Amino acid sequence: MSLNSYGHLFRVTTWGESHGPALGCVIDGCPPGVAVDAAMLQHWLDLRKPGTSKYVTQRREPDAVEILSGVFEGMTTGTPISLMIRNADQRSKDYGDIKDKFRPGHADYAYFVKYGVRDYRGGGRSSARETAARVAAGGVARAVLADMLPGVTVRGAMVQMGGRKIDRARWDWEEVARNPFWTPDAEAAEDWAGYLDGLRKAGDSVGAVIEVVASGVPAGLGAPIYGKIDTDLAVAMMSINAVKGVEIGDGFDTAALTGSGNADEMRMGPDGPEFSSNHAGGVLGGISTGQDIVVRFAVKPTSSILTPRATVDRFGNDTEIVTKGRHDPCVGIRAVPVGEAMMACVLLDHVLLHRGQVGENRGRIG
Repeated sequence: MSLNSYGHLFRVTTWGESHGPALGCVIDGCPPGVAVDAAMLQHWLDLRKPGTSKYVTQRREPDAVEILSGVFEGMTTGTPISLMIRNADQRSKDYGDIKDKFRPGHADYAYFVKYGVRDYRGGGRSSARETAARVAAGGVARAVLADMLPGVTVRGAMVQMGGRKIDRARWDWEEVARNPFWTPDAEAAEDWAGYLDGLRKAGDSVGAVIEVVASGVPAGLGAPIYGKIDTDLAVAMMSINAVKGVEIGDGFDTAALTGSGNADEMRMGPDGPEFSSNHAGGVLGGISTGQDIVVRFAVKPTSSILTPRATVDRFGNDTEIVTKGRHDPCVGIRAVPVGEAMMACVLLDHVLLHRGQVGENRGRIG
């Protein structure tokens, strides 16, 4: 199985399985001289780890990250950074009853057809547990961004659970940390709690929409045609387990707009052009405009549910399946820090690409 890496200059390769002894990543291209230690990476991993509330999987994993290489005396050396997270609470016996059955909605069937190997222990490589390594890599990317572009912030939130959307008039970034759903709308959090509790007790699940916003990003990152920053963001978000759709800015809603309604008008301000709106999500022609970069992605409902489902087994027999074990009733909840990590990695990659090609922006206005 190839293609386990992403990024151009800041390149991340993840490895490991859900029920193996450990998982992790190797980061190549990280600049030297940046302060990085396990504690700062642990902060981000603690936000993603399971067992933090009754609304997520109760698998108890400390997700303790170990730095194996690339950091000396608290500073990056410029050599590959290897990070490892040991699995501590895998229960492979939970999957013994389904080892020959393909779970509907999962990658089981597609993996078996392609590779001829059936790793039934929680999905193996296709498990969302792989995203812990991405969050660790994102922690490194955040540290480098803070060193190179201290004005950049990356924040994410859940803006929809099932068919229930937030009220954007109540958006409060401070609220995101105060509820278990990563939502900026306190009233939506109360509504979602009862809704998801009912689904969880019924053995069902639901999908979600996550929004990730990068503020303070300078204009000029990205390149036309095949080097677009929004192209790489779309690929990065779509590569997250269970993601089925990605949009930049107003995304699919722009299809309902007119040209006069969609164009973000500009006027000259004291520090350069200022935009009256941000339908484009901070990207024009694949290049950042200096506005907030806004990305949303849709996460499908968790496919491992207690509701019986019709399926087939690897011997070609029709059968039924009930997936036991510990699973998220809404996997979108823990996808927020993963989306933030992918945004940070893509931003840093494009900062390095930009610095290598042009050094600094060439065009001057006024």
